[in-house]
Amino acid sequence: MPLDAPLSRRTALKGGAVTAAALTFGGLTSEAARAAVAETARSGVFGFGVASGDPTATELLLWTRVTPTPESLPGSRRGPAVPVRWEVAADEAFTRIVRSGNVVADVSRDHTVKVVVNRLTPYTRYFYRFTCAGETSPVGRTQTAPDEPGRTHALRMAFVSCSNWTGGYFTAYRGIAARDDLDFVLHLGDYLYEYGNSPRVAGVAGSGDRYGPNALIGIRDHEPVHEMVTLEDYRIRHALYKTDPDLQRAHQQHPWIVIFDDHEITNDAYDFGAENHERDDDPATPYTEPGKPDGIKPEGDFLFRRAKAFQAYLEWMPIREPAMWQPHASKGRQFFRRFGFGDLAELSVIDTRQNRSEQVPGTVDGALNPALTDPRRHLPEPPQLDWLTKGIRTGRTAWHLVGNQTVFARVFAVPRPGTVPGSVFNTDQWDGYQADQRAVLDAMAAAGPDPVVLTGDIHSSWANDLPVDLAAYPGDGNSVGVEFVCPSVTSNGFKEAVGSAAAATATTAAFQGANPWVRYLEGIGHGFVVLDVTPERVQADFWFIRSNGDKGLAVDPRLDPQATVGYETSFATVKGSRKVSGPTAELGPRSDSPRTV
Repeated sequence: MPLDAPLSRRTALKGGAVTAAALTFGGLTSEAARAAVAETARSGVFGFGVASGDPTATELLLWTRVTPTPESLPGSRRGPAVPVRWEVAADEAFTRIVRSGNVVADVSRDHTVKVVVNRLTPYTRYFYRFTCAGETSPVGRTQTAPDEPGRTHALRMAFVSCSNWTGGYFTAYRGIAARDDLDFVLHLGDYLYEYGNSPRVAGVAGSGDRYGPNALIGIRDHEPVHEMVTLEDYRIRHALYKTDPDLQRAHQQHPWIVIFDDHEITNDAYDFGAENHERDDDPATPYTEPGKPDGIKPEGDFLFRRAKAFQAYLEWMPIREPAMWQPHASKGRQFFRRFGFGDLAELSVIDTRQNRSEQVPGTVDGALNPALTDPRRHLPEPPQLDWLTKGIRTGRTAWHLVGNQTVFARVFAVPRPGTVPGSVFNTDQWDGYQADQRAVLDAMAAAGPDPVVLTGDIHSSWANDLPVDLAAYPGDGNSVGVEFVCPSVTSNGFKEAVGSAAAATATTAAFQGANPWVRYLEGIGHGFVVLDVTPERVQADFWFIRSNGDKGLAVDPRLDPQATVGYETSFATVKGSRKVSGPTAELGPRSDSPRTV
């Protein structure tokens, strides 16, 4: 859920506040939106770049999207089926090709291509490219995982979330692309946003659904201009994001491990609906008027919409289908999966959107809502929760990392007059599903590996202890793991929500006062985290985007296309402590590097 998000149409329609400005804004047809995407894309067959993902010791997934003819635009369902050749080489000049093959791209997958390349060497750097219709793609760089029995290699990744196109330039991705020391990039959700471009009208609630600074209106706008609802919409929006040169470069330079959160579908999604979804009177009738501006027509059946969002996500993202690779009992489509890194660490990537119970308010009739602790309500569905907790308890590595969408630590609201004591800050987080939260804490307490949760979503930077008994904190042994939370790439944070850097600093200080296990909390910067794992400790380095050195105290660096990234601070957890320590010094060089063959 974004901080300072636009009001939903549900709120607007109930309040009768849909204005003429909202009803007449934009009006681009789907055809014009497709043309705009085509104009912003790089020229040529491979204008949307290349990517790799889901690395294991011996396998890599390769991705691209081809535009074989001028009419083969994203979402158009036009264009011929064409052969695409792929090659993997040991050198960037492709004098030593180690694997190659052919695949067909066609309209059934929006002319996107995925290939799983096997029989590769562990912990080894490779280069790849595609050819189609007489053109050759940019050369991508990738590597297999440092996962070899009996050998402990370095492990270093960047993790990010919440990259809203209309929120600013993707400087954080440029900073990630420039690094040569990462094994992979972990994206924890909200890779793209569903909102349209309707600007808000001052003083009129619900008058627009644009999300981000007004200074970028007309400069960095979403395509299509309306909220994405149909398969065509989702495909065009994915294509738009893939035109960004900084994002393209980050994909080209590193393999990615990705998982969706809510905005890849729509805000605050749950198992049969979402905060930002309007049903038709007839749920069986899908939304069929994507050119209509917001407020005109509800959006059909939610499950139909979600299925189309998933289809576009699987087409346009470098992700495998785990059910074809790591099958496990699940409800619906399986996206959760696990990666191994020798005896050093495992990474469990979880899905907390598809099957979660509907969010509930934190209080009812002046008291805490008993539904928050109801064991019948779930965040991950029971089979996935069982997979996760068993993996944490029975792992044999030094560390168990969990790639997770929403804040796991308990976060109580700052006490104010009229606040019910013990109120949680946000019931869309694990705090809204406390039986599941407790099940994971119990598994952490029983685990051999030290647990480390890696989280996005909240558009701010955190380092949290994870105590079981809050009343006894900080008693020895009370914290059973730690959590590191990355800032957003561009989406509004505490500063944007409360209006100034000074107010954000006061807000974060109040949060820490109410939640002493939150050891670090910063609500101004946008950027990413670099996580380094050794047998002795896990360290998180926080990197923020900066405009002339300013992380956002006096200016908004999201608005500066020439912004840079700069190191901010580091926190760590020492093996066996299960607590946050620091701040500590910035990371140095890796202990070893991937092989070249």
